[in-house]
Amino acid sequence: MVQAARSGKQNISEGNQAAATSSETEIKLTNVAKASLEELLDDYEDYLRVRGLQQWGQLHPRYEGMRQYARSNQIKKDYAAQIQKMNDEEIANLCITLIHQAMYMLHRLLETMQTRFVTEGGIKERMYQARLNYRNNQSNQIILNNQSSQNNLTKQ
Repeated sequence: MVQAARSGKQNISEGNQAAATSSETEIKLTNVAKASLEELLDDYEDYLRVRGLQQWGQLHPRYEGMRQYARSNQIKKDYAAQIQKMNDEEIANLCITLIHQAMYMLHRLLETMQTRFVTEGGIKERMYQARLNYRNNQSNQIILNNQSSQNNLTKQ
């Protein structure tokens, strides 16, 4: 479980860093992060199941409160103190809720990355286009300079 959690975090970070040089690598690493979190989610669900503890679904009376707490700024301020007060079932359900939220955000991020890739192309493609535009501008400038020189010669 620890390895899956670390892998998820690390691949998000590495994917973000890779964005500067490769859209393809960014998307791949973000997908790996999502897969790591899915693995971690399975582990938490197994943890609850093996111990006979309840996984809180949408109909559970504490589900919405846990979901709101996980989305709030309050979790940043007091999670360490709150964790000390929680039992195994509560902690596992909090983790499951946080994983669901992270996976939702990664899903949205992947959609955005893929749309950007389709509409704008990858880094290599954009660099090639920039180089091509530069060359075309240079060629156009040379042509304009030659025409200007010819016009000046004709006037003399």
